[in-house]
Amino acid sequence: MSPVSNIPAIVVARLPLYLRSLNLLAEAGVTVISSAELGARLGITPAQIRKDLSFFGEFGKQGTGYDVLYLRDKLKEILHLDRQWPVVLVGAGDLGRAIAQHGGLSERGFHIVAIFDRDPQKIGQTIGDVEVENIDLLPIIVRRRKLQIAIVAVPAHQAQRAADALVASGIKAILSYAPIRLHVPDTVQVRYIDPVIALQEMTFYLSE
Repeated sequence: MSPVSNIPAIVVARLPLYLRSLNLLAEAGVTVISSAELGARLGITPAQIRKDLSFFGEFGKQGTGYDVLYLRDKLKEILHLDRQWPVVLVGAGDLGRAIAQHGGLSERGFHIVAIFDRDPQKIGQTIGDVEVENIDLLPIIVRRRKLQIAIVAVPAHQAQRAADALVASGIKAILSYAPIRLHVPDTVQVRYIDPVIALQEMTFYLSE
């Protein structure tokens, strides 16, 4: 397997797509799939799939394809999804509540174990089975529980402040729903979700 630093980010970004398809195939009872069949499902060429997987070893045989369960489990191992990941959530507004109650996260091994907000009316409320804490307690709780992953679901003007507190507390990966670019050290992974940007991109292709 290649060192992490030698693996292109675009390759890593495709691995969850492969894993999602393999999960669906496994649920449908499919046991073997070729790179051509997997590529057709994803809109990715078979050659690209084979090249991506080659960074991590040999998983299939020419003419026989991939064992779905084996490849699924190996991808989970590569992505470190063969374990449970506790997650901290900053923001207990409507978006934060929706994220906290999203069953798909826990089904895939991501469990929100701490929620923070600075609104006195939200502090003390319970979302699911997690009580909303004062954001001033974030450093203590994150360090004590050795949390590494955070989701930021606060307005844009609060996002950088939240990110600074998370990074200072030891968080290494942030998923941000705030519509601004966060400034964090190179050692911290950040990904963004902005539905408005996606909608604006699509409207370019629509006629009046």
